[in-house]
Amino acid sequence: MEKEIRALKARKNAVVMAHNYQPMEVQALADVVGDSLELAVKAKETGADLIVVCGVRFMAETAKILNPERKVIIPVEDAGCPLADFLTPDLIREARQRYPDAAVVVYVNSTAESKALADITCTSANAVRVVASLPNDTILFGPDANLAAYVQRQLPEKTIIPMPPGGHCYVHAGFTLADVETARKKGSMVVCHPECLPEVQEQADLIASTGGMVRDAAGGDEPWSVFTEREMASRLRVLYPGRVFYEKPEAVCADMKKISPADLRRALEREEHEVVLSPEIMDRARRAIERMIAVGA
Repeated sequence: MEKEIRALKARKNAVVMAHNYQPMEVQALADVVGDSLELAVKAKETGADLIVVCGVRFMAETAKILNPERKVIIPVEDAGCPLADFLTPDLIREARQRYPDAAVVVYVNSTAESKALADITCTSANAVRVVASLPNDTILFGPDANLAAYVQRQLPEKTIIPMPPGGHCYVHAGFTLADVETARKKGSMVVCHPECLPEVQEQADLIASTGGMVRDAAGGDEPWSVFTEREMASRLRVLYPGRVFYEKPEAVCADMKKISPADLRRALEREEHEVVLSPEIMDRARRAIERMIAVGA
């Protein structure tokens, strides 16, 4: 199967992009593995005719928005994101009416329609930098309220208003202070994603995006308890085989696990399922995403 996938990629000038939470056997077949920001940047840079996104729907939409002339497919059509579903275009419009002087920052974990209504997007890796770059004192931030709280602590001079107040990722919300205590008993550092609950973040030794975890793990040798989707610990063990990384076995994103190597092969053969978005939505969302990329540059 691996041979067939590589042959199909070569024949179709295809690039396969996989998120850090994808099953390891899918990551092994990808040309690019990374967090949402890394995938967004690489999608913009690629010269491939066909882009295959092994992740969830909003990631494939982002790749299409940045590459409107290229064909973008996602191997499993219903790989969604419950966090992204918390934020709707109507919620954004209502918030803008209540706070007309505020800037709207939309997390990349959101639908294309929500991105199209944003002033700028962000990822967990660059959220603080993005918000700091804006002149507005008030920021409407969605859909993850825990990431909003993290940004608020880093930038107390701003007023961050979450849209909606309770938006969250069920995987990251599942980490508790009891998990912190378990990690301490193991003698490990607590390394958590900024989508974790604020009380967990406050007890962590390091708060980082998945891409940040990859980079920061290069600088030490202490055991880590990794407070994010469990596949991240698997990826870190591959990258740093001499290190100890603990995961929480129950920390599983069901949608991230929907894609298999067989799905990837079928998607390459049949070029399905294609991401189709209206030109107007893509144009408006692209402006918000490219502003984010420019802040990072």
